Amino acid sequence: MKIAPSVLTADFTQLKNELNSIQNADLLHLDIMDGHFVPNISFGPAITKTIEKNTHLPLDVHLMVSNPLDWILKFASEQTKYITVHVEANHVSESLSAINKHHIGAGISVKPKTPIRTIMPYINEVELILVMTVEPGFGGQSFIPEMMDKVKELVDIRKQHGLRFAIEVDGGINDETILICKQAGVDIAVVGSYLFNQENRSQTIEALK
Repeated sequence: MKIAPSVLTADFTQLKNELNSIQNADLLHLDIMDGHFVPNISFGPAITKTIEKNTHLPLDVHLMVSNPLDWILKFASEQTKYITVHVEANHVSESLSAINKHHIGAGISVKPKTPIRTIMPYINEVELILVMTVEPGFGGQSFIPEMMDKVKELVDIRKQHGLRFAIEVDGGINDETILICKQAGVDIAVVGSYLFNQENRSQTIEALK
Protein backbone atom coordinates (compact mmCIF):
# COMPACT_ATOMS: atom_id res chain seq x y z
CA MET A 1 0.00 0.00 0.00
CA LYS A 2 1.29 3.44 -0.93
CA ILE A 3 0.66 6.26 1.53
CA ALA A 4 -0.15 9.83 0.49
CA PRO A 5 -0.43 12.20 3.48
CA SER A 6 -2.93 15.01 2.99
CA VAL A 7 -1.07 18.23 3.69
CA LEU A 8 -4.38 19.99 4.33
CA THR A 9 -4.38 18.64 7.89
CA ALA A 10 -0.80 19.76 8.60
CA ASP A 11 0.09 22.77 10.75
CA PHE A 12 0.91 25.39 8.12
CA THR A 13 2.71 27.59 10.67
CA GLN A 14 5.25 24.74 10.98
CA LEU A 15 5.13 23.60 7.36
CA LYS A 16 8.79 22.66 6.94
CA ASN A 17 8.79 20.56 10.12
CA GLU A 18 5.48 18.97 9.18
CA LEU A 19 6.82 17.94 5.78
CA ASN A 20 10.04 16.61 7.32
CA SER A 21 7.97 14.39 9.63
CA ILE A 22 6.38 12.52 6.68
CA GLN A 23 9.26 12.23 4.24
CA ASN A 24 9.05 8.43 4.10
CA ALA A 25 5.61 8.65 2.46
CA ASP A 26 5.16 7.77 -1.22
CA LEU A 27 3.28 10.87 -2.39
CA LEU A 28 2.08 14.17 -0.98
CA HIS A 29 -1.65 14.74 -1.45
CA LEU A 30 -2.75 18.33 -2.09
CA ASP A 31 -6.47 19.11 -1.75
CA ILE A 32 -7.27 22.16 -3.85
CA MET A 33 -10.74 23.59 -3.09
CA ASP A 34 -12.43 26.51 -4.82
CA GLY A 35 -15.28 27.26 -2.39
CA HIS A 36 -17.74 26.38 -5.16
CA PHE A 37 -17.41 22.68 -5.99
CA VAL A 38 -17.00 22.18 -2.24
CA PRO A 39 -17.89 24.77 0.43
CA ASN A 40 -14.36 25.22 1.73
CA ILE A 41 -11.35 27.02 0.24
CA SER A 42 -7.91 25.49 0.90
CA PHE A 43 -4.77 26.90 -0.71
CA GLY A 44 -3.45 27.69 -4.16
CA PRO A 45 -0.34 27.68 -6.36
CA ALA A 46 1.76 30.01 -4.15
CA ILE A 47 1.54 27.70 -1.09
CA THR A 48 2.09 24.72 -3.38
CA LYS A 49 5.37 26.21 -4.60
CA THR A 50 6.48 26.59 -0.96
CA ILE A 51 5.53 22.96 -0.33
CA GLU A 52 7.58 21.86 -3.37
CA LYS A 53 10.68 23.63 -2.04
CA ASN A 54 10.40 21.72 1.24
CA THR A 55 9.75 18.17 0.10
CA HIS A 56 11.21 15.64 -2.33
CA LEU A 57 7.88 13.78 -2.51
CA PRO A 58 5.95 13.61 -5.79
CA LEU A 59 2.76 15.68 -5.65
CA ASP A 60 -0.70 14.13 -5.93
CA VAL A 61 -2.94 17.12 -6.75
CA HIS A 62 -6.68 16.66 -6.14
CA LEU A 63 -8.70 19.42 -7.80
CA MET A 64 -11.99 19.77 -5.92
CA VAL A 65 -13.00 22.59 -8.25
CA SER A 66 -15.89 23.26 -10.63
CA ASN A 67 -13.71 24.33 -13.57
CA PRO A 68 -10.48 22.28 -13.50
CA LEU A 69 -9.33 23.68 -16.85
CA ASP A 70 -8.68 26.99 -15.08
CA TRP A 71 -6.41 25.30 -12.54
CA ILE A 72 -4.38 22.60 -14.31
CA LEU A 73 -1.57 24.79 -15.65
CA LYS A 74 -1.04 26.31 -12.18
CA PHE A 75 -0.18 22.91 -10.70
CA ALA A 76 1.59 21.29 -13.66
CA SER A 77 5.12 21.27 -12.23
CA GLU A 78 7.92 18.76 -12.69
CA GLN A 79 7.24 17.44 -9.19
CA THR A 80 3.56 16.72 -9.92
CA LYS A 81 2.91 13.02 -10.50
CA TYR A 82 -0.90 13.13 -10.70
CA ILE A 83 -3.57 15.77 -11.19
CA THR A 84 -7.05 14.45 -10.42
CA VAL A 85 -10.31 16.06 -11.51
CA HIS A 86 -13.83 15.13 -10.47
CA VAL A 87 -16.19 13.44 -12.91
CA GLU A 88 -18.87 15.77 -11.49
CA ALA A 89 -16.87 18.86 -12.59
CA ASN A 90 -17.09 20.75 -15.91
CA HIS A 91 -15.20 19.87 -19.11
CA VAL A 92 -13.89 16.54 -17.84
CA SER A 93 -12.56 15.21 -21.15
CA GLU A 94 -10.78 18.46 -22.02
CA SER A 95 -9.28 18.58 -18.52
CA LEU A 96 -7.89 15.06 -18.77
CA SER A 97 -6.39 15.89 -22.18
CA ALA A 98 -4.79 19.04 -20.75
CA ILE A 99 -3.21 17.04 -17.90
CA ASN A 100 -1.89 14.38 -20.29
CA LYS A 101 -0.35 17.06 -22.53
CA HIS A 102 1.84 18.08 -19.60
CA HIS A 103 3.02 14.43 -19.29
CA ILE A 104 1.42 14.22 -15.86
CA GLY A 105 -0.72 11.28 -14.80
CA ALA A 106 -4.38 12.19 -15.22
CA GLY A 107 -6.72 11.10 -12.44
CA ILE A 108 -10.49 11.06 -12.12
CA SER A 109 -12.47 11.05 -8.87
CA VAL A 110 -16.00 10.12 -7.83
CA LYS A 111 -17.96 11.39 -4.84
CA PRO A 112 -19.65 8.77 -2.61
CA LYS A 113 -23.03 9.08 -4.36
CA THR A 114 -21.60 8.98 -7.90
CA PRO A 115 -21.63 5.53 -9.58
CA ILE A 116 -18.53 4.11 -11.26
CA ARG A 117 -20.34 3.94 -14.61
CA THR A 118 -20.01 7.73 -14.92
CA ILE A 119 -16.23 7.47 -15.34
CA MET A 120 -16.30 4.67 -17.94
CA PRO A 121 -16.06 7.09 -20.92
CA TYR A 122 -12.70 8.27 -19.53
CA ILE A 123 -11.30 4.97 -18.30
CA ASN A 124 -8.60 4.74 -21.01
CA GLU A 125 -7.37 8.31 -20.41
CA VAL A 126 -6.46 8.01 -16.73
CA GLU A 127 -3.61 6.63 -14.64
CA LEU A 128 -5.41 7.09 -11.33
CA ILE A 129 -8.97 6.66 -10.09
CA LEU A 130 -9.77 8.26 -6.73
CA VAL A 131 -12.74 6.89 -4.80
CA MET A 132 -13.87 9.35 -2.15
CA THR A 133 -14.62 7.46 1.08
CA VAL A 134 -16.14 10.59 2.64
CA GLU A 135 -17.97 13.59 1.17
CA PRO A 136 -15.23 15.86 -0.23
CA GLY A 137 -14.47 19.23 1.28
CA PHE A 138 -14.06 18.57 5.00
CA GLY A 139 -11.43 16.73 7.05
CA GLY A 140 -12.07 14.40 9.97
CA GLN A 141 -15.12 12.59 8.57
CA SER A 142 -15.92 8.92 9.14
CA PHE A 143 -14.95 6.33 6.53
CA ILE A 144 -17.86 4.99 4.42
CA PRO A 145 -17.20 1.23 4.11
CA GLU A 146 -19.75 0.78 1.31
CA MET A 147 -17.32 2.58 -1.00
CA MET A 148 -15.25 -0.61 -1.09
CA ASP A 149 -17.87 -1.98 -3.51
CA LYS A 150 -16.67 0.69 -5.95
CA VAL A 151 -13.06 -0.33 -5.39
CA LYS A 152 -13.89 -3.97 -6.11
CA GLU A 153 -15.77 -2.90 -9.24
CA LEU A 154 -12.69 -0.99 -10.40
CA VAL A 155 -10.42 -3.96 -9.70
CA ASP A 156 -12.68 -6.07 -11.96
CA ILE A 157 -12.78 -3.39 -14.69
CA ARG A 158 -9.00 -3.07 -14.61
CA LYS A 159 -8.56 -6.81 -15.02
CA GLN A 160 -11.23 -7.21 -17.72
CA HIS A 161 -9.86 -4.38 -19.88
CA GLY A 162 -6.16 -5.01 -19.22
CA LEU A 163 -5.70 -1.52 -17.78
CA ARG A 164 -3.09 -0.30 -15.30
CA PHE A 165 -4.64 2.65 -13.46
CA ALA A 166 -3.97 2.94 -9.74
CA ILE A 167 -6.91 2.91 -7.31
CA GLU A 168 -6.75 5.53 -4.58
CA VAL A 169 -9.05 6.24 -1.62
CA ASP A 170 -9.41 9.44 0.39
CA GLY A 171 -11.29 10.03 3.64
CA GLY A 172 -11.39 8.51 7.11
CA ILE A 173 -8.29 6.36 6.65
CA ASN A 174 -6.68 5.04 9.83
CA ASP A 175 -4.96 1.86 11.05
CA GLU A 176 -8.26 -0.07 10.96
CA THR A 177 -9.94 1.22 7.81
CA ILE A 178 -6.75 0.79 5.78
CA LEU A 179 -7.05 -2.98 6.27
CA ILE A 180 -10.52 -2.89 4.69
CA CYS A 181 -9.05 -0.90 1.80
CA LYS A 182 -6.20 -3.38 1.31
CA GLN A 183 -8.61 -6.31 1.20
CA ALA A 184 -10.74 -4.54 -1.42
CA GLY A 185 -7.74 -3.87 -3.69
CA VAL A 186 -6.73 -0.26 -3.00
CA ASP A 187 -3.24 0.79 -4.18
CA ILE A 188 -2.87 4.26 -2.61
CA ALA A 189 -4.40 5.58 0.62
CA VAL A 190 -4.65 9.28 1.38
CA VAL A 191 -4.22 9.82 5.13
CA GLY A 192 -4.97 13.09 6.89
CA SER A 193 -6.10 13.67 10.46
CA TYR A 194 -5.11 10.21 11.71
CA LEU A 195 -1.50 10.63 10.59
CA PHE A 196 -0.98 14.22 11.67
CA ASN A 197 -2.37 13.45 15.13
CA GLN A 198 0.42 10.92 15.72
CA GLU A 199 3.58 11.64 17.70
CA ASN A 200 5.81 9.53 15.46
CA ARG A 201 4.51 10.04 11.93
CA SER A 202 7.36 8.26 10.21
CA GLN A 203 6.62 5.11 12.22
CA THR A 204 2.89 5.45 11.54
CA ILE A 205 3.51 5.67 7.79
CA GLU A 206 5.58 2.47 7.88
CA ALA A 207 2.82 0.70 9.83
CA LEU A 208 0.18 1.88 7.34
CA LYS A 209 2.29 0.76 4.40
